[in-house]
Amino acid sequence: MEIPYIVDARKDTGLFNSKIAIWLFLASEVMLFGGFFSAYIFLRLGADYPWPERTLPVLPGLINTFVLIGSSVTVVFAWAALKMREWKKFQIFMSITIICSVLFMVLKGVEYHVKFHHQAVRLNDYSVVEGHLGYEKEGDEYVKDHNGNKIEENMIRVRTEKLTFNVVRFYAPWVEEILAETQHAGATIALAEDIKAVVEEGQGETVVAPKGTELSVELLDKIKKAHLKARKHNSILRTAALRKEWKDAKQTNPDKKSWELATDVNIDMDALSPKLLSEISNAQFVFSKPVVLLFKPRDIQEGGNQSRLRDDTVVDGELEASPMVFHNVDAIDFQHLVMKAEEKGISPESAINNSWLMKNNAFVREAWEWHQEDVAKLKKKLIDRYGYDENGNPKREPTHKELYRIGWDKFAEKGEQQHNIKLSGMELAKEKFLGPNYEARGEETFHHLSVPREEIRFAAKFSPAWNTYYAIYFTITGLHGLHVIGGALVLAYYLFFGRKMYLENPEWLANRVEVGGLFWHFVDLVWIFVFPILYLM
Repeated sequence: MEIPYIVDARKDTGLFNSKIAIWLFLASEVMLFGGFFSAYIFLRLGADYPWPERTLPVLPGLINTFVLIGSSVTVVFAWAALKMREWKKFQIFMSITIICSVLFMVLKGVEYHVKFHHQAVRLNDYSVVEGHLGYEKEGDEYVKDHNGNKIEENMIRVRTEKLTFNVVRFYAPWVEEILAETQHAGATIALAEDIKAVVEEGQGETVVAPKGTELSVELLDKIKKAHLKARKHNSILRTAALRKEWKDAKQTNPDKKSWELATDVNIDMDALSPKLLSEISNAQFVFSKPVVLLFKPRDIQEGGNQSRLRDDTVVDGELEASPMVFHNVDAIDFQHLVMKAEEKGISPESAINNSWLMKNNAFVREAWEWHQEDVAKLKKKLIDRYGYDENGNPKREPTHKELYRIGWDKFAEKGEQQHNIKLSGMELAKEKFLGPNYEARGEETFHHLSVPREEIRFAAKFSPAWNTYYAIYFTITGLHGLHVIGGALVLAYYLFFGRKMYLENPEWLANRVEVGGLFWHFVDLVWIFVFPILYLM
């Protein structure tokens, strides 16, 4: 039995099956992306921090816009070639479409790469520093860890004396890292006390692991196994005892509801205790001498003399100075600081002048001075061009971003003026895609800056963790990228494996390409909304 309307259209609708299906699918896609765009608008209007404006590089996004528009044209030409039974032209136009999709994803990948390698830090006073972190050096040589990797100047250093592991949640790679660091420091780490436990019902305590046993993943696994065995055994006993208590309570009080009996149902723990096994929730280890351990900021919650890792390992020891060192500062942003100051009735000038950056860094003070000069010139330019309103106020004024943010382009401009640093046309074009060229412009343009750990409120790459804007940016563009990849794979299938279908029934292949083309047009349409909303506004 042949399924009707696969090739030939219905007479009443003029549509074949797959065309109806793709329109229904695209309707659901409109709801999906419509929800994302609506959420973006509401979150932007209600943001409690300065929403990033014109932050993304426009040129790559603009090129990608024309790339997708061009691919939408070529996919129509490919479909028209099939309708005219011109296989060679179909191959040419469909190949161009696939190449455009690859180019789009390459440019998007470059953009993502730049974001994931750009560091930002929000200080306690809400001022923001952006740039790239450096690596630790001793003289002209990079400091390396036990694996030979360069150590980034953004690590938390703890002079550790004791570690307490959660035997259920411990993260084995971190244990191995700690062991390697300990060995590298010429020290050892071993159990602080005997771990004793009842491991069999009716027996006394036995030593599961003796004092002095050196730390290993196998040892923690052994303790974990004993703990889980005890927890399972004890839960079975408690459940059986509780079930018996409920049964006895209901027999004794048949007229009462369950909720009325709840306060009277209790397990006799004294009677149950002799049958219970010992649950070992943690294990404490001590170092033969203090060892400086390095942790990524996201992996540790800092405390006074006791910190905690994400796997609940407790680190006892003194926090050492662990500044975040920027080797290339390419932006200073006071927008959030000013917003918080105005909420408290403090003038922007006073808040900025009393910020940690202004008090502790001569480079920032100098940059702010010439930024103020640039702002004064901009104000005059806007007045000359647009004049004043009937109340004597300027019709146009600099934006919040122009007033309180110094971007990398301003640093580059000042470096060219003060130090006569000139870049070639190719290097300038490269900056449009990858951001500032730190090597070519040098330290005279993008200075070093060391931020003490105690001054840091929050730090992250330009990733979804940094703020809501980047969370939405990566969600929408990432989902759109998956649509591009999925659509390109379908169109590539028609290109490379559609010959047999074409020879059997060319109209069938033409219908499939038309459906794929409709999806591709939708992908293009979504990007036409994404580009102005995220890149231009």
